[in-house]
Amino acid sequence: MENHELHKVEWTPPHCPSRNCLFHNPLLKGWQWRRIGYYYRKAYPRCIRRFQCKHCGVTFSSQTFSTTYWLRRPDIIGKLMNKVISGACNSQVAFDLGVSPATVDRQIYRLGRHCLLFHAKQMKNKPVLRDIAIDGFVSFEQSQYHPFHFHVAVDRETAFFPYFTDSEVRRSGRMTKAQKAKRAVLEKIRGKPDPQAVRTDVRELLAYLTADVAEMIVHSDDHRAYPLAMRGLPCKIIHIVTSSKDIRDRLNKLFEINLLDLLIRHAEAGHKRETISYSKRRNCAAYKLAIFLVQKNYVKPKRVRGVKETPAQLIGLCSHRLTVDEIMGRRLFVAQVGLEGRWSQYYWLELKTRALKINRCHDLKYAA
Repeated sequence: MENHELHKVEWTPPHCPSRNCLFHNPLLKGWQWRRIGYYYRKAYPRCIRRFQCKHCGVTFSSQTFSTTYWLRRPDIIGKLMNKVISGACNSQVAFDLGVSPATVDRQIYRLGRHCLLFHAKQMKNKPVLRDIAIDGFVSFEQSQYHPFHFHVAVDRETAFFPYFTDSEVRRSGRMTKAQKAKRAVLEKIRGKPDPQAVRTDVRELLAYLTADVAEMIVHSDDHRAYPLAMRGLPCKIIHIVTSSKDIRDRLNKLFEINLLDLLIRHAEAGHKRETISYSKRRNCAAYKLAIFLVQKNYVKPKRVRGVKETPAQLIGLCSHRLTVDEIMGRRLFVAQVGLEGRWSQYYWLELKTRALKINRCHDLKYAA
């Protein structure tokens, strides 16, 4: 996966890649840089030109602005865009590509972060959402004693998937005495999730969707946390409740959100009802969901049979269906795009998994 425009002789760097530099802002005029030779690498193109910022002294290359920056296998990351949401687990994808599972894991992290930034950048021209549906589906990390909810939303007319959050929850449902005892032991060792997590994270979802909107219709099931999450929001919300026991056909008002839940479970092996491909960290599950979000909104049509435009086209964000090359064409910098709230935590791997003793954050200086 390469953008060969970066390596042409006439290409010039648009800004300083260092986030500590004043000229990291591409809109700031007066930036000066100089050429300082080139270096050779094994991957094509082999000759990479180097530059230096005259303001802060940081050296960089044309490859610094590529999504394959610092990757030994730059040919893989573009293929992962489709393979990650094909229902296969990471080890199956690695076998298919002829690489190690660790390589696939690292590049999925890179791709997930890029998709978070890509969608956040597209949403700078935020479309006005008037009629949405929200829901949550349950998955788990490490084991079924550590479930979590993904809270998702969808525009009912265009099937556009604008945002998601997650909540760590306590295991519930039917359990044997032995399972209840094990849950009590694990909660004593690792602690209990916040009982108000669903309310808090659904509120963040709604706050993002209702920003700069005077009135919005929100469809949901009869979850008790949803009305509480809507309280105090500046937007006037018309809340329409549909029972989760109603027939889930096209006449159901929650059809689009039910379909979205179905597609997520179908596309990602870690969210299937019975699976050995479960997520080890819910933060990494968020990366995969971000990849799914970009594919659904910008690459795939709303319906395989019928409406051929993508949800992003229908809502006015794009004029045409985007290709993987267009999405992955240029590296995005988090300091320029800006991420807030839960998505900032996803990007920096700040969500903690209770079952792990060490939760590593994304603190690499050079990787995207």
